Amino acid sequence: MFGLDAFHLARIQFAFTVSFHIIFPAITIGLASYLAVLEGLWLKSRNPVWRSLYQFWSKIFAVNFGMGVVSGLVMAYQFGTNWSGFSQFAGSITGPLLTYEVLTAFFLEAGFLGVMLFGWNRVGPGLHFFATCMVALGTIISTFWILASNSWMQTPQGYEIVNGQVVPVDWFAVVFNPSFPYRLFHMSIAAFLSSALFVGASAAWHLLRGNQTPAIRIMFSMSLWMTLIVAPIQAMVGDMHGLNTLKHQPAKIAAIEGHWENRPGEATPLAAVRLARYGAGAHPLRSGNPGAGEFDPHPQPR
Repeated sequence: MFGLDAFHLARIQFAFTVSFHIIFPAITIGLASYLAVLEGLWLKSRNPVWRSLYQFWSKIFAVNFGMGVVSGLVMAYQFGTNWSGFSQFAGSITGPLLTYEVLTAFFLEAGFLGVMLFGWNRVGPGLHFFATCMVALGTIISTFWILASNSWMQTPQGYEIVNGQVVPVDWFAVVFNPSFPYRLFHMSIAAFLSSALFVGASAAWHLLRGNQTPAIRIMFSMSLWMTLIVAPIQAMVGDMHGLNTLKHQPAKIAAIEGHWENRPGEATPLAAVRLARYGAGAHPLRSGNPGAGEFDPHPQPR
């Protein structure tokens, strides 16, 4: 049952923190790669339009990056305050994974972010482009480690429980757990799609107000092409991710669908569009998946 005890209040607070935090990485990841593409096009053509777009979006990227870092720190603190029991139980795995993220991704981003934002007139064009690429690479590496930790919490493997604590026995199995590849690709593509829509919305706002400059038209065109490419891919990857979740966490799928009772002959609440040629989304509308009410509510992580 749901109540307002410390456990449920901690869940509400953490859910709000995570929901607020993910807004910023979802845009930062794609925007960093977008900036690398813009600067690469400027280096190739020396067209000032590419540089003006880069300088415009680099300011937004800086603010977004800062908000992501600050909200992420709050989330990390809550692991030690609200969920200290879990940290003590599984910290030997989640702790190193988060440390790897800091050592390989955050330090890379922090080392080159200053050059990227303030180095236009202080370093050569090649070095500045390299710094932008390193920041973009850092966001991808950060995604890798964070989702490895998150996926292990969803589909854990490669560990043993010794004296009431999780002990890693196979780090390869820990990182590349059953749901990790699906979650990594699904989240990465979602970040690129979110960034494309974010850029496109900004361009559309300018176009609707009569700002028909070449930079705005190019911005809008790039966002539409990116959306056209990644949206169908995201749908197929999301379908595969859903099947993986159904295999390992059927209760989660039942909750997502609002499927509380399994009634024979009744269609599932959510139905996918079938792509017959590729077999994607080819799932029966009437499935025998158990409803959420059929799962034992007691073995919950507390």
